[in-house]
Amino acid sequence: MVDELSDNSLRGRDLAGLGGLLAGSVIVGMVLGLLLDRSAGTSPAFTLVGIALGIVCGGVGFWLRVRAALRG
Repeated sequence: MVDELSDNSLRGRDLAGLGGLLAGSVIVGMVLGLLLDRSAGTSPAFTLVGIALGIVCGGVGFWLRVRAALRG
């Protein structure tokens, strides 16, 4: 009998979760930046910072999840 938990490959649901992680982190960063821009009266400053932080956080989360999945 083959144990499915010992397989180190990424399945479709894992890949969809990774895509959701990347998209969600960028969207959350953008929304927080828009809210800060609206309250501070600035134009794109905090929105751009929020998008950049979302990309960085999503990339780190992506890397950590893939590394954990490949290690087992």
